Amino acid sequence: MSVQQFFRILWARRAITATSLIACLIGAMLVIQLVPARFEASSRLMLDIVRPDPVTGEALSSSFARAYVKTQTELIKDYRVAGRVVDAFGWTGSPELTAQYRASGSDLPLHRWLAQRVIDRTDAKLIDASNIMEITYTGEQPETAARIADQLRQAYSDQTMLFKQQAARRNADWFKQQTDKLKRELADAEKSKSEFERTNNIVLQENDTDAESARLSALASTAPPPPTMTAPVAAPIASPSQTQLAQIDATIATASQTLGPNHPDLIAMRQQRAVIAANASREMAAARAAAGSGGRLTGPSIGAMFNAQQQKVLSQRGQVAEARQLMVNVRVAREELERTATRASQLDQQAESDETGLTFLGNAVAPQTASFPKRLPVLAGALALGLAFGILTSLIIELLFRRVRAIDDIYIEGVPVLGMMAGSLPAPKRNLTRLLPGSGSG
Repeated sequence: MSVQQFFRILWARRAITATSLIACLIGAMLVIQLVPARFEASSRLMLDIVRPDPVTGEALSSSFARAYVKTQTELIKDYRVAGRVVDAFGWTGSPELTAQYRASGSDLPLHRWLAQRVIDRTDAKLIDASNIMEITYTGEQPETAARIADQLRQAYSDQTMLFKQQAARRNADWFKQQTDKLKRELADAEKSKSEFERTNNIVLQENDTDAESARLSALASTAPPPPTMTAPVAAPIASPSQTQLAQIDATIATASQTLGPNHPDLIAMRQQRAVIAANASREMAAARAAAGSGGRLTGPSIGAMFNAQQQKVLSQRGQVAEARQLMVNVRVAREELERTATRASQLDQQAESDETGLTFLGNAVAPQTASFPKRLPVLAGALALGLAFGILTSLIIELLFRRVRAIDDIYIEGVPVLGMMAGSLPAPKRNLTRLLPGSGSG
């Protein structure tokens, strides 16, 4: 079909196209006049998805940002958020809405039916290249639409805070249960360690060194007195155990200022002091006996003490290793308890926090013009629809009832046209002079 044939058909069927166009325009005018106007109001808020949590310091990973935004968008249209809006406006007590609910014949409860109306008219989206969420509500009245949009934003914020608090409370309760369990495990570990030390007379210091090994180190670092000393001097007799006793007394005095009298660390230090004090008493007694008999504290006596102490340390090596393992168990249990208690405390703070990670960006403004129906777009759409429908209908009728309107319609390549029959010829002109009176020849 050539362009000329196409337009020839449209011109021949122009009545159909004009009728379709006029009908669509009339329908558009009826829509504009009869359909209730709808107004869209938008309320915005900012999602702080890149800001760390004020309690834990954790930030949302960028790989989960898209899923997070999709979740929040669906949450805005959730029944719990829409139900908060219904409760805030008290729609369940409205006689008008109750009558509409009964007329609808819905099987849903009234509260659910009202919430579904809010959900059907709500839309939420993230503005491109930003973390600003826009909540849009469509209503019959501009002021009402703006109020509902703001209430949707507030209900979404309240529900988000409730979700975070409930999740933090559940996790905090679980961590508290683990804390109690770890406390019992730590108490059992400390009890086993104390009983082992008491049974085997072994007390480990903070650096996992037992008293006998510390005494051996002290003897090894003690230099013998000069051999030229021949007369005893009336000077205080000191021993390595006395030095350790003075050190642990100072440690106990410092710890007593911050720890309670029944603290496990303080009790262990007191037990260690008792062992060191007993050893110091024995060493001082031996030293006084040697001094009273006129002997001298020379290098060989220190060496003998060192050898004896070394044999004692070697004999207790297996017990010391077991005591160190018990100390490791106590230390691990204490560290685990501290981490669990810290996490439980953080979750308690989250459960009490009202931080939602949302920032409101001003209230919604009542729209001045309706979002639907808009006169110009509706008329333009009706014009395009009527024109397209008329053209399509004309072409279909022409295909069903073909007409030969020009030579082009019957032209076949290679077959010549012999002639064309005219539909009507103009009437021949008559000689007016022959109709006048007295006219003629002869």
